[in-house]
Amino acid sequence: MRAMVYRGGGRALALESWPLPEPGRGEMRIKVLACGVCRTDLHIVDGELPLHGDHVIPGHEVVGEVECLGDGVTGHRLGERVGVPWLGWTCGECEHCTHGRENLCGRALFTGHTRDGGYASHIVVKSDYAIPLPDAADPLRTAPLMCAGLIGWRALRAAGDARVIGLYGFGASAHLVAQVAIAQGRMVFAMTRPGDTRRQQFARSLGATWAGGTDATPPQPLDAAILFAPDGALVPLALSHVRPGGTVVCAGIHMSDIPSFPYATLWGERTLRSVANLTRADATGFFAFVHDHPLQVEVTPYPLAQANEALDALRAGRLQGAAVLVP
Repeated sequence: MRAMVYRGGGRALALESWPLPEPGRGEMRIKVLACGVCRTDLHIVDGELPLHGDHVIPGHEVVGEVECLGDGVTGHRLGERVGVPWLGWTCGECEHCTHGRENLCGRALFTGHTRDGGYASHIVVKSDYAIPLPDAADPLRTAPLMCAGLIGWRALRAAGDARVIGLYGFGASAHLVAQVAIAQGRMVFAMTRPGDTRRQQFARSLGATWAGGTDATPPQPLDAAILFAPDGALVPLALSHVRPGGTVVCAGIHMSDIPSFPYATLWGERTLRSVANLTRADATGFFAFVHDHPLQVEVTPYPLAQANEALDALRAGRLQGAAVLVP
């Protein structure tokens, strides 16, 4: 198989040829049709998240076809179209797993981080963590749903019943969760980098009531804010835009340090919280919603061998929507 492999010590991935992997018990091999490029991949390649072992194949927004079933696999069939998300395995035994919070399992394995991921022609996955998809699902436009969509869905749930929601950073996740929120009858304000009129117009085209730079004040106080941009300085800014009793949700796996801020910015029973990973129940709820409310997924395709170029585009903020690798 072909794979873009990260071996640490720098930002570049290398295209390598590996033997075709064989699935073990409870696993299956999937032929990758598309793999989204997530900011978490960038955090790994830029050294902001640790490399476990001497290498990793990034990628956890995978759509593919089941090619080989390992022993003991049930509920899947050869040729089936499936999605592979960030959550790759959990113990099923700890307090978190047995109380519906498998996303917090201390022994969890994550696709493209502690298990090799989808920047490749093939991937081996635990069958219980693959998401069945319709055979007609478009791989390019379904791949970003596996993380950008799912983590946005979990972050939106963490915002509770907020009616007016501010989205800070309008990239792959925000352009999807904005559509979900609007379909739920909420009002969306989009905050971009100052002067990024292209993304602001994009947000308005998707139904955002208002869009402006983070240097502007939203036209009314927010019930909740969701931060997708990994900039810790946005935390006190978002808190200052949230009404008393409101919530600020940090949706990323990594963020720069949060600067100190006056207690008065938090006071008024405002809540500051994070979301971590996802659960299989999140996937069930999200894809049921998407079935009834199809989303416009903006993608830029790249050949697998151009994964570094795709990461560079994400790093530089040149993408509108999501980049997707196509083996």
